[in-house]
Amino acid sequence: MNGTILAALISAGAVTLAEMGDKTQLLAMAFATKYKASKVLIGVFIATILNHAGAVALGTFITRYEAINIWVQAIASLSFILFGLWTIRGDKLEGEDKRETRFGAVATVAIAFFIAELGDKTQLATIALATKFPANPFGVLIGTTTGMLIADAIGIVVGVVMSKKIPERTIKLVSAAAFIFFGLIGSYQVAYHKLHLAPAQTIASLLGLILLTGFAAYYLMTKGDASGKR
Repeated sequence: MNGTILAALISAGAVTLAEMGDKTQLLAMAFATKYKASKVLIGVFIATILNHAGAVALGTFITRYEAINIWVQAIASLSFILFGLWTIRGDKLEGEDKRETRFGAVATVAIAFFIAELGDKTQLATIALATKFPANPFGVLIGTTTGMLIADAIGIVVGVVMSKKIPERTIKLVSAAAFIFFGLIGSYQVAYHKLHLAPAQTIASLLGLILLTGFAAYYLMTKGDASGKR
């Protein structure tokens, strides 16, 4: 398969998962109650292209330094596990949907999304993906942008048209599990194929990482349940 197409497909899938339950998906749902869905998605597209272009450029630049390339890949793999835990924790809007501009619906959505994406999970995921596909930055950009549009379109349909008939908790847990799974696969590849750890060391490291991740996930889920009962 063509490298650019592969990078685009994997990036689209990863960012679609990352965006589920994310602040910017909640923002799309909120804006869809005020503006036409088509204008919301155009605004999302503009903001994502601008934001993720910078993220891809940064990720690609980092991989040029061969001495730190292995550690960059290790951090990128671990970050996928953190994104999974972040998804379990969830996000809340902090007034981003209240921002108004004098330039219309598309500009209002684009500006709000661009600001909300700065330092957000999907932007960090885009940087991590760019470090995994340094030879295909265009594929990563197209894929991550497509993933954002898919996830936010789903958010609009679920939140507005279907009146949230699909439980938000279910969406979060499925997305988180997929992220953690790919993070563990990436960690194995770095430990065994890049750092050349012995099989026993690789297995022990993965088991420790799985236990730590499981404990963190359990804590976040029980904490969420406790706060929801208040």
